[in-house]
Amino acid sequence: MHSAFVDVLSSVFDSVEVVSYPVDQQLDYLALERLVRTSMPSSKPFVLLGESFSGPVAISIAANPPKNLMGLVLSTTFATSPILLPAPFAALARFAPVRTLPLHLLSWFLLGRWATPELKTELRSALKMVSPDVLRFRAMAALRANALARCKEISLPVLNLSASSDRLLSRRAGKKISSAIAHCTTVNISGPHLLLQAVPQACAQAVFEFASQLGC
Repeated sequence: MHSAFVDVLSSVFDSVEVVSYPVDQQLDYLALERLVRTSMPSSKPFVLLGESFSGPVAISIAANPPKNLMGLVLSTTFATSPILLPAPFAALARFAPVRTLPLHLLSWFLLGRWATPELKTELRSALKMVSPDVLRFRAMAALRANALARCKEISLPVLNLSASSDRLLSRRAGKKISSAIAHCTTVNISGPHLLLQAVPQACAQAVFEFASQLGC
């Protein structure tokens, strides 16, 4: 669901790469970090963006970055479990009815008033691509996330994109990150949880301005 965002970014950057996760493999955060590291540019300077579920991956990489990583962008994400739930209860996510949740309910949580027929179709297609077991596994991983300590190890410049109408994550999640990373710059953008998809121009502008300051 990043085509519009990538199109806007591609007009101002030499290259933009989206790292896709396997749709049929249950990979934990450590395995996903290894996957992302092998996909990063080996020599040219770049900025890494971690969105939503991928925030802990990007945070961990930025805490131990390759020499050519210039900055970190986080979008509507979290460092610890986004829901106030005891860790043992995370296992209950394996029973989540990921295929039977009504699209209008998912749209309400993820897109809100920014929902369009096109975005709803993209959301439905994206979810259908991923195995239900993988979706449940990722939900459990998110509920067990614990990357807050890694935040404190980050010395790179950090931009945190916060959505004004995020119905999935509370503002507490973003505040935990900004508190742990003292030099983090937070930009509030009018939009839903799927911020990059719903308002790609505004997000791309914020990323461009951030990267330009870093010489990227």
